[in-house]
Amino acid sequence: MRKPSLDKSFGYAFRGIGIMILSERNFQIHLFALLINFFLIIALQLNSADAAIIIIVSVIVLITEMLNTCVEKICDFIHPEFHLSIGKIKDISAGAVLVATLGALVTAILIYGKYL
Repeated sequence: MRKPSLDKSFGYAFRGIGIMILSERNFQIHLFALLINFFLIIALQLNSADAAIIIIVSVIVLITEMLNTCVEKICDFIHPEFHLSIGKIKDISAGAVLVATLGALVTAILIYGKYL
């Protein structure tokens, strides 16, 4: 199988991001949180290190949400009807997003607390 050209590879990646933005409510919520963080970074004049940490933890949440969506879609494709084991897999994947989100929230409290 021949690899796609670099521009097609980027196109596929951007299409995937677009799918997430248009169809996944939780991704939209996390993306909105990232935009709020950008606003706070500017408004509170965070130093570069603190801003970078906020952006990194926010991006980690977006990445885990994307991977969670992939796991859920694969599970639904493989076994469309309810199955206890599939449910556990999906719960664990959703739990990963929750862990990342809670970590980002704690990080935000620690960092923004210094500026408020």
